[in-house]
Amino acid sequence: MAEPIEATRENFDELIESGTVLVDVWGPDCEPCLRLTPHVEKVAQKREDELRVVKLEAPKAKRACINLGVHGLPTFLLMRDGEEFARLSQSTISPKQLNEWLDENLETTEEEVS
Repeated sequence: MAEPIEATRENFDELIESGTVLVDVWGPDCEPCLRLTPHVEKVAQKREDELRVVKLEAPKAKRACINLGVHGLPTFLLMRDGEEFARLSQSTISPKQLNEWLDENLETTEEEVS
């Protein structure tokens, strides 16, 4: 069973350089982030054939957050081979919204590849 991978400054680029990756940019003092954590873990398990889930703790990876243009938490990024192709960032994200956003964006990119 797949688990989210904790990213660090040192390994982040390597984790996103190939394949489809969901990056969960979060913070330990962010209540919406903490509420979504169990759901993000379920996403990692249920979608392990589609993507890898990487958790990036914003306070420990400020430079990566600046490079990614992250201005608020929580922020979710979908990346393919190191390039961002979708972003969801708002203070109130429900598990349902996250699932719908994933479905919409993963379906779109699969159609583009076919």
